[in-house]
Amino acid sequence: MSEKGKCGGSAGCGSGGCSGNCESCGEKGSPKQRIEEAMSRVKRKIVVLSGKGGVGKSTVAVNLAFALAATGAKVGLMDVDIHGPSAPKMLNLDGMTLASNGEKIIPVEIGTLKVVSLAFLLQNPDDAVIWRGPVKLGVIRQFLSDVDWGDLDYLVVDTPPGTGDEPLTVCQILKDAGAVIVTTPQEVSAADVRKSVSFCRQLELNILGIVENMSGFVCPHCGEVTEIFAGGAGETIAEKYGIPLLGKIPIDPAVSAGGDAGNPFARINSETPAAKAFAGVVKAIR
Repeated sequence: MSEKGKCGGSAGCGSGGCSGNCESCGEKGSPKQRIEEAMSRVKRKIVVLSGKGGVGKSTVAVNLAFALAATGAKVGLMDVDIHGPSAPKMLNLDGMTLASNGEKIIPVEIGTLKVVSLAFLLQNPDDAVIWRGPVKLGVIRQFLSDVDWGDLDYLVVDTPPGTGDEPLTVCQILKDAGAVIVTTPQEVSAADVRKSVSFCRQLELNILGIVENMSGFVCPHCGEVTEIFAGGAGETIAEKYGIPLLGKIPIDPAVSAGGDAGNPFARINSETPAAKAFAGVVKAIR
């Protein structure tokens, strides 16, 4: 067993203290302290979770961040879906890269919205990210500690689906965050959402509420909303666990088209059922 220094790290990071490479202590210059300093300037942290993929979690995260920024708030969007980063595409930021001022990483900015994603670091957007846990967790910590977020009203974090390494790391670090859980109406999604609720409660993470996505289909011709999935999972789980149902967002072709074109639907079609429903979600969170 290696010798322990007074900082609690191994002798390799300074047996008489910490040289700044120890991740487990709060000595000056350590990653932990840098994260604490950066996050102390963020008023509210919102982690967007989902029990399974394909429920529209990233769509909710991106549009939530964009809608909050549209109110004039200073907002950060941190995309830590390492293997499937989609925030840049949804915001028409393909091809952008992250810069550095010599001390901090400079996020990409759209008005009052600051965006950081692993997609900005890939030479080719089609490159697969084949990383094991420790490397991914190191990137997440670096996004929290070494990005020049500045003073923010909100930091929205888009995590991968499930309850694995990435969401666990984010939620353990951002202990004062609130969680938004995204689901669809089907029972197959409900089973995974119950796991997400259990995940948050075991970590003592405040659950802001549930968003039921794909809740009905909006006819592009008449605007009528038709239920196509049975179950009402979001509403059922919200009632069972005493969690707020933030909103039920119907399937709207304009939402999909906007995401593919890099045009968040929170910015357009404000009178559509989907946009109105999402406006209710934003209002509930603010």
